[in-house]
Amino acid sequence: MIPAHFIAIAIGFVLDRLIGDPQGWPHPIRWIGNFIMKMTRVLNKGRFRTLKGALVLLIVSSLVLGIVFALVVMAYAVHILLGVFAESILIAIGLAQKSLRDAALAVYEPLVAGDLKEARTKLSWIVGRDTEKLTESEIARATIETVSENTADGVTSPLFWAFLFGAPGLWLYKTVNTLDSMIGYKDDRYKDFGRFSARADDLLNLVPARLTGFLIICYAPNKGGFSFGKRLAGWHKDARRHPSPNSGFLEAATAWQLGVKLGGPSTYRGVQSTRSELGPGKIALRATHIQAAITEMHTASLLFWFTLTLIGVVFNAVA
Repeated sequence: MIPAHFIAIAIGFVLDRLIGDPQGWPHPIRWIGNFIMKMTRVLNKGRFRTLKGALVLLIVSSLVLGIVFALVVMAYAVHILLGVFAESILIAIGLAQKSLRDAALAVYEPLVAGDLKEARTKLSWIVGRDTEKLTESEIARATIETVSENTADGVTSPLFWAFLFGAPGLWLYKTVNTLDSMIGYKDDRYKDFGRFSARADDLLNLVPARLTGFLIICYAPNKGGFSFGKRLAGWHKDARRHPSPNSGFLEAATAWQLGVKLGGPSTYRGVQSTRSELGPGKIALRATHIQAAITEMHTASLLFWFTLTLIGVVFNAVA
């Protein structure tokens, strides 16, 4: 028998793909973010900031985990169908296939129309780098890097933890990921306070990021024309050049599949930062590569879901 939460994951996966987050609806991530912000204002000062940051991680993640766990348990206690319904909604809300696609297309559409000003504006909504002077290829690069990295952050990593622990596992991951995105920086303000949140996020992404990158290399459209062995070796080598222990496995896979080069210089609040370049750079970056990156995201997400479902069903049958 297929576990009920596998059915809930399948429903949630499809709902997110087709409907996403309806515009204007409240989202739990905003509530979690507001709570983190309030705790940060109170605790990110004075001495013992590392311990205070660890306390924030423990309190926020425990609170969210407890609430979601209680909701799921109560729903299943009433009836299994209500449990599957409630869990599928909680899972759908925690995924980001459609929202990631829509955000990328919001940049792509004005970019292919030649409206660089509008493309830069839309890009500024989804990246932290300065966008005012970016060229077409730089806009494409920033968008592709965002889609690639968030394939794990927004889709496959939440799915991974949902398969292991249901909706509570997904929302534990989403909470840690939100903490990392808000306080997991290495600047003077957050390097101590956000240390535990950043490490926790790295740990939770360790397996899903690598599996996602491998699926991209194996099954996403090969636009660069390199052999599988060449792409696999290049992916493995370049992934470790990225400053993030996990994001490199996504961006390097995308770069090798598309035959382009990602990474390089970017400007943040007027300060230039340079990352190692990833990929062969055989093909010049163009706006159309954004569409290819979206296809990669959908391909990897679907195969990730299918692979874990197959493993789970086989394991459940044997057990």
